[in-house]
Parts: sequence; structure tokens; C-alpha cells
Amino acid sequence: MLKVAVIGASGYTGVELLRLLVGHPEVEISCITSRQHEGLPINQAFPSLSGFCELVCEALDVTAIAQRVDLVFTALPHKSAMEVIPDFLAAGCKVVDLSADYRLKDCSVYEQWYQKHTSPDLLAEAVYGLPELFRELIGSARLVANPGCYPTSVILGLAPLLKNDLIDLTTLIIDSKSGASGAGRGVKQGSLYCEVNEGFKAYAVASHRHTPEIEQTLSILAGAAVQVSFTPHLLPINRGILSTMYASLKAAKSTADLLDIYRQAYAEEPFVRVMPGNELPNVAYVRGTNFCDVGLVSDERTGRVIVTSAIDNLVKGAAGQAVQNMNLLYGFKEQLGLGIVPLFP
Repeated sequence: MLKVAVIGASGYTGVELLRLLVGHPEVEISCITSRQHEGLPINQAFPSLSGFCELVCEALDVTAIAQRVDLVFTALPHKSAMEVIPDFLAAGCKVVDLSADYRLKDCSVYEQWYQKHTSPDLLAEAVYGLPELFRELIGSARLVANPGCYPTSVILGLAPLLKNDLIDLTTLIIDSKSGASGAGRGVKQGSLYCEVNEGFKAYAVASHRHTPEIEQTLSILAGAAVQVSFTPHLLPINRGILSTMYASLKAAKSTADLLDIYRQAYAEEPFVRVMPGNELPNVAYVRGTNFCDVGLVSDERTGRVIVTSAIDNLVKGAAGQAVQNMNLLYGFKEQLGLGIVPLFP
């Protein structure tokens, strides 16, 4: 059995990792940490885990934990993750990091959008953990940088267009909406029920920290520098991201033509579902799963393509993708532990 630790088990992402890992046939959860709930059984802090996981939350002691586990999931905020990951790697553990600390290859870009990086030497080694694009690199990595939720939805939605050089890169506009869990479990005024319920707003306009991550990966796919206009919005729902991407086509293509290209691109991908021509994604149809649903329309009147994608921000946008990466790291079937039918309604 693969022995794993979840570092930061009391956030939404940490609890989602536990929900998925307790059902994984090849995994033993050997350690969980939580500064807030240290000494408390996790099922007392989160009754949803009763009968599934009753481990006691521990303090974060890298040396002690590394002696007991093979793989560490770091579900910590940025900066906190980079303070412990080098020590876990030095102790011989593999790491799947769910923070932003190792996603950006250019240290100066990271420091522009976040803060000073304390282990920039690891940036070149870290593999960006989007399996649909970097599967082979992930399999041989020891540090996987799990992608952000918005970037996952956007990159999977646009990849076939960029790989096939079908759009004018200067025309890309991205409009994304996320459920409130994307803001994390910490108490923030903007995430309070009365602030979110019956509301719908844009935030971090032209300044969201996922922008450079999106641009970095789109640039790799396009083979040229890509800049985007990215606007996130907050939806009054718990889970889900719906991203809508607009771009001008270089040459006329029908909806059917483009859908054929997408079906070919994702034919072997177990977690990307290309919608039929008369349907578009809905966050309700991916809730609780590791699926990314993608649909599109070619607007022949304007010469633009409109692509929409839907994911569960806590699963394919975080914990589920982390488990998918773990499966690749250890040669397990990629879908293992992730064969979940969407919750509906």
C-alpha cells in the first residue's frame, strides 16, 4: 500500500482529498496535519468523514512524517507550502503540491504576483500536473505542481484550438465563474452567506493571480507568447467553475468541424467529456467528480469561437487532479479512486 500524508487537512481541499483517498484501493492515509484541529480526530471536525477516516490531526513535523510516508499532498496556502516542501523532498518523499508555489517557471513572475520565493532552484524541476498535457513528465517526477482551478478549466477548454493554430491569439478573452468554496475555508467578509447569496459579481479584474499560470501554459501550447484578458466572477453556489472563452478564428470553421477536432484531441482522455453539438456544459453535471466537460459554438456571423468548460473546482480543480497525478506517479490506473458518478440534482 502506498502511504500518504495530507498536510493541511482541514481546508476544503484537504477534506476533499480525504474524501477521495479513503476510497482508493492502493492508498493508506498514514498522517494528516491541521494546525487548527491538532489533537482532534478529523471526523469530529468534519462529521462527513465519520466511518471513513478517524485519524487524529497532528502538528506539522516534517522529519517525523517523512519517516512514515511515501507521498505527501501539501494542501497549504502559497508560501506555507514552499517552507516545507524542500525538506520533504530531501527526506525522500514525493510531493504533489496544491499551492501555487511551484506552478510558475519564472521566479520573477512568481514574485511579481505572489511574494519572494525561498526555493527557486526547484521551479525548473517541478512538473506542471495537468495530465492531459504533461502525462509523461508527471510519471517520472518527484515534485508535481497541481494546477489551479481556473487554469484547469481554461487550458483544457482551449488546448485543441491552440495546438491546431486555429485562433488569433491576440483576441483571447476569458470569462470564468466560480462557486464560493474557491475562496477557501477561512473567514472572509466577501465569502459570508449574506454577501454571496443572491449576488453575482466580478472580482480581481485584470489582476487575478491565476493569470500568469494560464498565460504560461497557453504559450507552451501555442509556441508563442500569449496574453489574455481574464475576469473571474463569484457565483452563489458551493462548487463549480464555468469558464467561457472567446477568440477570433483564423479561418472559417463550423461548430461540427471544431467539435470533431476536440473529440479527436480528447478521445483517449478519461476525464474530459466533449459535449454533443446541441449541448453546452453545466456545473451541475460535474459536481463531485474529476470530469471536465467542454462544449463550443462557432459563431459564423462574427468569425469567433465560443468555448465553455465546466469542472468541480474542488475535484478536477484541486483534490481529484492531485489523486490523478498520484496515480500517474505510481503507475496506478489513472481513474483509480476517481470513478465517481456526478451528483445530481
